[in-house]
Amino acid sequence: MKPLKKCFLVPVSNEESGQATALFSALPPIILPSGPFEKILQNGKAYSYGVMPLTKKMLLVMIVVILLIAAARLTRRPSPPIAEKPRVELEEQELALLSQLVYAEAEGEPYEGQVAVAAVVLNRVDHPLFPDTIAGVIYEPHAFTVVANGRLYKQPDERARAAARAAVDGWDPSNGALYFYNPALARSSWLFSRPKIKTIGKHVFAK
Repeated sequence: MKPLKKCFLVPVSNEESGQATALFSALPPIILPSGPFEKILQNGKAYSYGVMPLTKKMLLVMIVVILLIAAARLTRRPSPPIAEKPRVELEEQELALLSQLVYAEAEGEPYEGQVAVAAVVLNRVDHPLFPDTIAGVIYEPHAFTVVANGRLYKQPDERARAAARAAVDGWDPSNGALYFYNPALARSSWLFSRPKIKTIGKHVFAK
């Protein structure tokens, strides 16, 4: 019998550890084989040790667990910073309008990107060059194409509402951006000239 020479260590959270435990609990009990143990020589002395055979079924379960953990990490929403108090107090109607804009401008974008779009609106509200209300920023002439083409008035989903709420609560993944655009669709040379901060999904966020 040959010892297993390689192993893989995967750091997991408590939640992921619970998922792995539930999967492994479905396996039959593992019984170490009886009989003479193999010996190795370490520092000039012989030590006995038992080797647990790695069955195909166990290997398959391990692979499934690792894939499940990887998939969970890819789909997990980024954790927003904890704010002591909301960034701004909005009426339900204002929050609903902000959610509509997020859904219209960033449907299909990563959750972090949706929060960043909402944050851009709030950044403009706080900036002296823009209107000081949510409605004023969104309905400012030529500010958002979704107002002109009617997409703004589509019913937002829960993800867009959550993103708007996260921005209101103080999360700004855009790092203070005042503009965002999709470089594959935008045509404004002035917009392209704005200092870029970061890219999230298909959107570039700029000052």
